[in-house]
Amino acid sequence: MKHYPADPFECEYRDRGRRLPGSSRAGMLRGLRAQADDGFICRHCGVFVSSAIALAGVINRNHCPYCLWSRHLDLERPGDRLSACKALMRPAGLTQKRTQKRYDPGSGELMLVHYCTECDRISINRLAADDDPDLVFAVFERSLAADPIPCEIEVLDLSSRELVHTQLFGRE
Repeated sequence: MKHYPADPFECEYRDRGRRLPGSSRAGMLRGLRAQADDGFICRHCGVFVSSAIALAGVINRNHCPYCLWSRHLDLERPGDRLSACKALMRPAGLTQKRTQKRYDPGSGELMLVHYCTECDRISINRLAADDDPDLVFAVFERSLAADPIPCEIEVLDLSSRELVHTQLFGRE
């Protein structure tokens, strides 16, 4: 049974970490996490970005679908949010997730390659469902003209142009 506060000030207790009558600590923590996971303001373009899984299609959202810039948040694994850097990361190119599909070995999902503007760290991020495909393709096109990124990640090159176009826009 869902608890609806009769008193509007009762919600303040939840924000202060106090326990409401008839509520569990786990339920209270879930509510606080849901509030924190609603979204963020992009530090590059200033637009509000929703982190709702239903919109983004990914669990750990840390790049903007409008400019594709990211923030250096993760240290060791996606979603750990342990990086001390916190600088902006520019979209530097695309790569393809390596999969072990027996029947279609070249069909891994496209991933954004981000380059940290402060510490030069490279990271890869899954494309989100609400990312602008035209912007993603523009990042790919810019990466063809730019100097190669010094890293162990295989950034897609001109030979992958048709593959990128098909994955972003479908077959014509």
